[in-house]
Amino acid sequence: MGTERDKAYAMAIAAVGRAEGELDKVQDELFSLSRTLGGSEELLSTLTDAQVPVARRQQIVEDLLAGKVSKSTIATVSMVVAAGRARDLTGIADELVALGAAEGGRDVAVVRSAIDLTDDQKARLATALQQAVGRPVDIRVVIDPSVLGGLVAQVGDTVIDGSVRRRLDLLKQAI
Repeated sequence: MGTERDKAYAMAIAAVGRAEGELDKVQDELFSLSRTLGGSEELLSTLTDAQVPVARRQQIVEDLLAGKVSKSTIATVSMVVAAGRARDLTGIADELVALGAAEGGRDVAVVRSAIDLTDDQKARLATALQQAVGRPVDIRVVIDPSVLGGLVAQVGDTVIDGSVRRRLDLLKQAI
């Protein structure tokens, strides 16, 4: 999870999201966006470069996200970038998702998959994970080509590895 500062940002973002009636949407979009942004060192460097004026960094965010995410999410990312915290976006998103899940009495399941999952697949996975961990879960999918196939789910400290890579590793050990 993130730092105390990440938690503070998450709580503020949650309060605004609730007031605007878009908390769930902002949680989903910010989680996905933070994973994408975290994978682009060049973009992160630009968004954290003190030599680039804050207004220009915010404009980059707006240009990249316009029409792809809600205005609330754009405003949130823009605020985080203006505060010089673009590198903290993943921690902030994780805290925001955890906060929302905790308020609903659920756990967060971060699921790594080589491809995006359909809504039906997410629902079936949520049911299976709920049975495995004994609590309702919110599914958050991270696209990870290194998984090759199958899924790797993490709920708190519990990791369930059903990936092809894991099965191949087990096969190698058996041979």
